[in-house]
Amino acid sequence: MTRPRAASDRFVAHLPDRIRSEVEVIHSPLLEIKPLAVPVKTDGIAGLIFSSANGVNAAAILNVDRDLPAYCVGPATTDAARGAGWQAQMLGLTAEELVADLLKRAPESPLLHLRGEHSRGNVAEHLTNSGLTTREQPIYRQQLLPLTDEASLAAERDRPVIAPLFSPRTARQFADVWAGTAPLWLAAISEATAEPLKNLPFERLKIAREPTPDKMRKTVKKLVKHVMRVESAPGAD
Repeated sequence: MTRPRAASDRFVAHLPDRIRSEVEVIHSPLLEIKPLAVPVKTDGIAGLIFSSANGVNAAAILNVDRDLPAYCVGPATTDAARGAGWQAQMLGLTAEELVADLLKRAPESPLLHLRGEHSRGNVAEHLTNSGLTTREQPIYRQQLLPLTDEASLAAERDRPVIAPLFSPRTARQFADVWAGTAPLWLAAISEATAEPLKNLPFERLKIAREPTPDKMRKTVKKLVKHVMRVESAPGAD
């Protein structure tokens, strides 16, 4: 698992029991999330935008105003915002869908996008250029990490490795640090996430049908089943 430990544990916990029993879970987070000690001024702000659960968690630590409505990307971010006390609405599964939905709704503005130092989609810029004034503020840092020793050892064995990747940045990091010879089976949450992986020597690269945890679990489940069939086929080592 390549996500921070808490997110990885949640993902694995919702896999079917049979799938969990067939795999050895190795945790090797490729990003470390660190909230920034910055003031978040919401005077005059009419609503918040969250494009990741990491942004929600950092905003909660910084005690950002819970009375503001929160517009979110995807179910995981929306659930995190509701759990942290915001009145949250999911406006699409991607940043592009959120922008399109907000422009249709035309809520009271200005809005404030609370994001990481590295962010895709240019949400605030697209909304502002289209007439919905939106500011943005980084409130957490995404520190890249190498493979753990356990993951590096697994990469050198001959057992298949199934690696789920949940963002383009972690996919680029995985492509940079992977140097193993183990048969590699890749699950990507989106086409953008899959792109940096395409030069790796993989057995199969499968993209989730939607960029959601549920669809990623289904993608991983299919890969596990396929690996099991390959490993049990006549003539397989």
